[in-house]
Amino acid sequence: MGIETPNKSTIVLDAMKVLDPRWLKPDSIETERIASVLDETIAKLELSCLIPRTIDSLDRFSDMLGPEITNNLTEHQKLSNKLEYLLASPEEEDTMKAEEQRVSLHVLEQRLKCSVRNILRLFLANPSLCEALKYKKWARQPPAEVFITAFGEFRNFMLERLLTSTAEEEETVQFIEDVSLWIKKNTETITALQAELAAAIWTRDKELQKKDNMIKDLKNSVQDLAEDCKMSILQVKWEGEKQQKEELQASQAMCARLQQDIQQLGAQLNRLILEHRASELALRKRKCRVEMEILNWIQKYDTDMAEKQAEYEEVHAAYTKEKAQLSLLMEKHTVLLQEYSQIAEERRICQEKKQQASEELTTMTLAATCIQAFWRGYVIRSTFKSKRKKKGKGKGKSKGTKAKK
Repeated sequence: MGIETPNKSTIVLDAMKVLDPRWLKPDSIETERIASVLDETIAKLELSCLIPRTIDSLDRFSDMLGPEITNNLTEHQKLSNKLEYLLASPEEEDTMKAEEQRVSLHVLEQRLKCSVRNILRLFLANPSLCEALKYKKWARQPPAEVFITAFGEFRNFMLERLLTSTAEEEETVQFIEDVSLWIKKNTETITALQAELAAAIWTRDKELQKKDNMIKDLKNSVQDLAEDCKMSILQVKWEGEKQQKEELQASQAMCARLQQDIQQLGAQLNRLILEHRASELALRKRKCRVEMEILNWIQKYDTDMAEKQAEYEEVHAAYTKEKAQLSLLMEKHTVLLQEYSQIAEERRICQEKKQQASEELTTMTLAATCIQAFWRGYVIRSTFKSKRKKKGKGKGKSKGTKAKK
């Protein structure tokens, strides 16, 4: 060929020089400004990816974030929840409601964008906070990671386009032509290698044909072996049938013996059932007799409790009466105490009549004590007499009823 092919090492070095963004350096203020805008956009994208993680860990970072950023993050979370709810809700069939839903969705989107801008502004105003959040190395969501990577590639592409001059473009075109020439040469080499591969395949097919012939011979020998196996299988089958007949006879004899045992056990079972039924009948009779005795005891208990209840009511009535009498006596006692206090007051006032008043008070106290003691004895004797009379009458009646029974 008349065309001169470039060296492979030269092509690789030129590719590294042309395609590697590290060789590109800004050479104008406009290029630097565009590059700085793109870098700031990438930084803001990375910070915006940290907002959801920061909201999830808001309790842990509240002290570091401060009240203003915390409030903005809380408001951002509320807007995000509302937007997710609207997006998840089914679309209304009514046109008016659907239009209202679209308007509210648009308003929420605008508010959410403003919220993101405010949060990014607050983050960028605090560089130490940005570094601390980036230091956490949270994993980004796959869509965000793809978008940031694509934007970085776009930044490199734009920077490359801005920094590429006309001469460099011509070098790039020449480089592409050299690469095409290199590809053409490689294609010719691949064609020659494919021809060698076809020859190798033809040789391999011949060897495979020889192996197929060997396989056929082996198959014939396998068929002979299969016939021999059939004969041995028939012999084994005959022996197995003979053994099966012998085992069948033994099994029939065992079944007859087991049947006889079953009949004997069935007769024994019937005898035991009859015995158990007789014992069950006797136990049932005993149970009925015991139940009758229990009913009699219950009736007797009820009658005794009725008598005890009547006696309790009588005692309670007497107790109530004595309690009323005790209240009267207490009233009298309070009156006596008032008189005693009056006497004590008069004794303090009139010292001259002290001895005489004390003798009168002692006499009155002894008289009241005697009267109370006499009265209590009289009341107790009268109550016990009435109780004895009632008990005597009650016992006479109960004995008469028992005799009638």
